[in-house]
Amino acid sequence: MSLLVLSAADVREVVSSFSTTFLQELMRQVFITVSRTASSTTGGIPDIQTPHRTAIEMASHTTLFMPARVFSDKPRLEGTSIKVVSVPRQEGDIRGLPATTLVLNEETGAVDAVINARELTALRNAAGSLLSTTLVGIHKPQRIVLFGAGKQIEAHLSVFLKHYPSIKFCTLVNRNLNERALDLFKTAIATFPRVTFHLFPGQDRDSIQNSVSSADIIVCATSAASPLFPSSWVPSGTHVVLVGSYKPHMQEVEEALVQRAIPTIRPTASQRISQALIVDSREACIKEAGDLIKAGVGEESMLEIGELLQDEGQSLTELAPGSHSNPGNHLTQTTEVCDFEGPITMFKSVGIGLQDVVMAKEVVSHAKTHRHVGTLVGRYDAPF
Repeated sequence: MSLLVLSAADVREVVSSFSTTFLQELMRQVFITVSRTASSTTGGIPDIQTPHRTAIEMASHTTLFMPARVFSDKPRLEGTSIKVVSVPRQEGDIRGLPATTLVLNEETGAVDAVINARELTALRNAAGSLLSTTLVGIHKPQRIVLFGAGKQIEAHLSVFLKHYPSIKFCTLVNRNLNERALDLFKTAIATFPRVTFHLFPGQDRDSIQNSVSSADIIVCATSAASPLFPSSWVPSGTHVVLVGSYKPHMQEVEEALVQRAIPTIRPTASQRISQALIVDSREACIKEAGDLIKAGVGEESMLEIGELLQDEGQSLTELAPGSHSNPGNHLTQTTEVCDFEGPITMFKSVGIGLQDVVMAKEVVSHAKTHRHVGTLVGRYDAPF
């Protein structure tokens, strides 16, 4: 039996062929499957197995082990994998998060592929964030603000700006203007010349307030333990994406901003959604999402994105920019005066193991059949 090894460069080459619509469709299938079959079983075995991540403390990292297994009648969804991610424990460590995903063979139980997952994790998160944005009905945003400068922000910036040609202004905010932030800024300018970019350090509060107060979309992907900006800076109608915090003590936004997302009635995707607190997994967010835990949010206030997708019942091509019944910038779709205390939409993601399974399988499939990249180790499991 042979083993396929995909380096970071191999993975980047493969995913460069994935369109934003294709990525959203993958995540759409993942989230619907999670919400629909989370409690179902086949032969007494749960159809979805995503044990809570296991963490061990190394000298300079917290290493997370995240296994996932899904049984499905759809070959694209069925699979088993385990992802290993090492999170730096020291502030200021800009080397990123080393990550590897092992893909197992369903018949033999052996490892089929070893994938560098540094960029893959960020890409699947960005795809889920983009899907949440299209679902709430934002189709022609003009201004986006992103907090952080790591792989998560790099992926979100790329995916959102590729998907939304309407975006004309992009603000990047990082705690310090370190080499990583400056490199991201320079690359973004070169890649998207149509967009006007600004880069601010975290202490430049006036500039950050000006950007946040006119934002259509805000993305936070940091390890902050205290809010990055006050709720009073965020205009009503803004879509806020939170992908950074994954422990109860972490917090990227104020409790008041979370409360502004909690709807009085259950939203549906058949119309423009002005207020909703959307999560990737209700069970996971109750345990891990510090922003929601500190705001005292109960399960009844959360709407899983998979539930929203089941209600919506349309293909993703129908969710493409400009196809909604109320096209146009979301801040101009209402006759009400925009305020800074009104409703917003929010998507909180802590990551779902099934996302890794599906993304890894797609990358391996494309690497073998379309791109012909990677290193094949022959007779990897042969006894001699």
